[in-house]
Amino acid sequence: MTIIDLSEAGTSAGASGKLSHLGGTGSRNLRGYLAEPAGTGPFPAVLMIHEAFGLNDIARRQADRLAAAGYLTLAVDLFSDGGSRRCLVSTMRSMLSGSGKAFTDLATAQAWLEGSGRTNGKIGVIGFCMGGGFALLVARNGFDAAAVNYGRLPRHPEEALLGACPVVGNFGKKDRTLPGAAAKLEATLETLGIEHDVKEFESAGHAFMNDAEEGPRPLRPLFRVMGIKPDPEAATEAWQRIEDHFARHLKN
Repeated sequence: MTIIDLSEAGTSAGASGKLSHLGGTGSRNLRGYLAEPAGTGPFPAVLMIHEAFGLNDIARRQADRLAAAGYLTLAVDLFSDGGSRRCLVSTMRSMLSGSGKAFTDLATAQAWLEGSGRTNGKIGVIGFCMGGGFALLVARNGFDAAAVNYGRLPRHPEEALLGACPVVGNFGKKDRTLPGAAAKLEATLETLGIEHDVKEFESAGHAFMNDAEEGPRPLRPLFRVMGIKPDPEAATEAWQRIEDHFARHLKN
């Protein structure tokens, strides 16, 4: 498991073509956490997008879990140029607008995977919380499968998701930050004719797939009231749904 420098990835010929339509520059010091499966490959690949607290230990363990399931997993650090305090607001603005540095960074990381010479030609994208919102927005950008976990829906979902790859979605019914999101996402994907499997877990809230509580310790009681906490039972099923989805679209 390795921290890699992605700063030069966008200068390759393949990456330049992928990035040209974005019209912006990415992070100057873009980094990522590469979790590698056992063996020599080639492997199916997954681009992982972290939640709002950044590429922390929880995110790395999520990437390691995907690698253990056989996926070459690159968790890109969208806060590479200054950490969450300096980058969170601009990254969230990028997600809401559908453009900006974060999308250039994601395309750079995707191009790195494609040019690594270690994939079987199939690449999925997965995101959690903030990353889930980004995963929805890039699901039509050349990926073969997407996994969206309690991610915010685009402002205009039918427009943003037109032409998206197959989607598996995991949401919590007790998530007060995303009321009705699962039903709306499922209805949108159904209307667009996109293969999908969206589930809302009765017992779960936001961030239920995390294996530990996170965020500033004084705020954690408030997070629990808002339904932001781990739910190991729901998480186990959600991970199995993701692995089944990725196996179907990335391994076969």
